[in-house]
Amino acid sequence: MKHYDRGGERGSPVVQWGELEKKLGEFQLSTGEGAVHRSEVVGVVGANGTGKSTMIKILAGEHDYDNGWVTANATISYKPQHIDVDMDCTVQMWLDSELGMRWRSGEFNVNVIKALGVDTLLPKRVKKLSGGERQAVSIAVCLGREADLYLLDEPSAHLDANARMEAAKAIRRTMEANEKSAFVIDHDVYFIDIVSDSLLVFEGEGGVQGKAMGPYSLREGMNRFLKDVNITFRRDHDSKRPRINKAESRKDREQREIGDYYSFNVK
Repeated sequence: MKHYDRGGERGSPVVQWGELEKKLGEFQLSTGEGAVHRSEVVGVVGANGTGKSTMIKILAGEHDYDNGWVTANATISYKPQHIDVDMDCTVQMWLDSELGMRWRSGEFNVNVIKALGVDTLLPKRVKKLSGGERQAVSIAVCLGREADLYLLDEPSAHLDANARMEAAKAIRRTMEANEKSAFVIDHDVYFIDIVSDSLLVFEGEGGVQGKAMGPYSLREGMNRFLKDVNITFRRDHDSKRPRINKAESRKDREQREIGDYYSFNVK
């Protein structure tokens, strides 16, 4: 899959922002200047309570900002972190009400509905869905809407390992096939590695203040984030998946010495 720091080219900007500030109670969020481009997926990482969801809500138009600027000419599809769906109907009726008939056939049906296993849930009542099933349908609903920018807050939550991989691939395929853009907040490093072209990194003190830095290239962003949380990752030789290094192991020490907290080498 295409990643911009691995040689791809950026499209035109879809949303741009600069010097945003937002105060929520005792918490203060600030940003530099940044943009998301056409066909780009921006992964969003950082410690808990540093403003990731707040930033997404600003872009979604759910929070006003106190200072700064953000362009507002892009249409948005937003999947919040907490999915509160109080519908007494089937999954099929939920999809029909949100997406019309377009989910029933074509690439979207194959790449999203079937890939996420939503096709097996159609007769189930929405109220009876498990957390993982509700997440899968919510991702499908978000990706199925017509929009320029897709905002997904913790899409891997409640999904098992295989479903997480399928969800990440579904997001990427949707963006690449339709030349759309996305922001994806997640705590699963492997998920972020699969889905992202670039990273918006949140630094600061949880619940007190946070600053959004970037977007950076995937590798630069991961290095910055992992150094901040004091962890090193390597890419597993066989599976190619990111794996955390044991603290003070030879690999951990080697990577720290050269400042490579997110090693792409598979030696």
